[in-house]
Amino acid sequence: MTAAAVVSQADLENRPQFGWINVLKAGAAQLIVLHHLAFYGPMSDYVQPLWPELMDWLGGSARIAVQVFLVIGGFLVAKSLSPAGCPGIATPLQAVWRRYVKLAPPFLAATLLAAVITPVAGIWMLHDSMSAAVTLGQLSAHALLLHGVLGYESLSAGAWYVAIDFQLYLLTVSMLWLGGRLAGQRRMGWLMPLAVTVGITFSLLYFNLDAGWDNWAPYFFGSYGLGLMAWWASDPRRKPGAMTALMAMAAVPVLLALAIDYRSRIALALIVACALFLFGRARTPAQGRAWNVINALGRISYAVFLVHFPVSLLVNALFITYVPLEPTWQALGMLTAWGASLVAGAAFHRWVEVPLGRVVQSLVGKAGMRTVTA
Repeated sequence: MTAAAVVSQADLENRPQFGWINVLKAGAAQLIVLHHLAFYGPMSDYVQPLWPELMDWLGGSARIAVQVFLVIGGFLVAKSLSPAGCPGIATPLQAVWRRYVKLAPPFLAATLLAAVITPVAGIWMLHDSMSAAVTLGQLSAHALLLHGVLGYESLSAGAWYVAIDFQLYLLTVSMLWLGGRLAGQRRMGWLMPLAVTVGITFSLLYFNLDAGWDNWAPYFFGSYGLGLMAWWASDPRRKPGAMTALMAMAAVPVLLALAIDYRSRIALALIVACALFLFGRARTPAQGRAWNVINALGRISYAVFLVHFPVSLLVNALFITYVPLEPTWQALGMLTAWGASLVAGAAFHRWVEVPLGRVVQSLVGKAGMRTVTA
């Protein structure tokens, strides 16, 4: 890694940010952590009588915060792969490989952490939220992001999302590639928005109504596709009529799906897509106390998502063993687990995710250079 590359990485945090996206990411990440703390227990079992309505909401409805990540994922992937919404992608296999090496190494590191911490927590606690002893096949399936598809138990509460994110990226690349083949030399600027609209429609009116599809990308494409459309519709180079048409194309199948079978998670996805359409491209200052905190929380959100479950499991085990089993004390335990998850996420981002990303990118770059030279 060259000095220039290191400097550019260090300067990245001081550049103008997509601040409102970081607001959404930071908020959604906290809700996911709190949802898992409330849902999996056992501390939350003792806290339930203290705040029954709050615990019920955190343990149930708060899980729809994942829709925020799905819509933002589509928004940023559109920015990366097809900023103008045109069909075609020059190197589809390389794009998929880059996505894999971005997601998988830190995910596998966090999975190994969970595999180690779970039996340690088992010294003090037996609970149905703890997975069984890890197997080589289970680890291999996680490394390939195929654990859900192959029917293996996830080693961490957020493991399913990483696999789905990769599937959705692969599906988007495939659509762009097929669109490019169909368009040929013709511009066909509306082809991809039309294709994504069809994808949203089928997702929400068929796949998303059947939980049997929840290990596959089509189940979630309705939300992800809204993010794609929000990026294309918010392009300032488009005329107002074109912007309105694109957002209408995205919104109509969603409203139809909600009329047929109302799902709060899909309603939230539409709200987030509208917010990104209005504010998603806005750049905000990197400096300032509030923005520093927001941008930092947004930056570590993936790391927090990866490591919070094993950390929370360990704090659960310690608190129910060594702390009085009273609602107030166990509520303090939940707050401790929340704070520890943020600290662990920040440490994981700094000392694992970022360095690992540099090493992998360097190895991939060298392999690419050797291929070109050969």
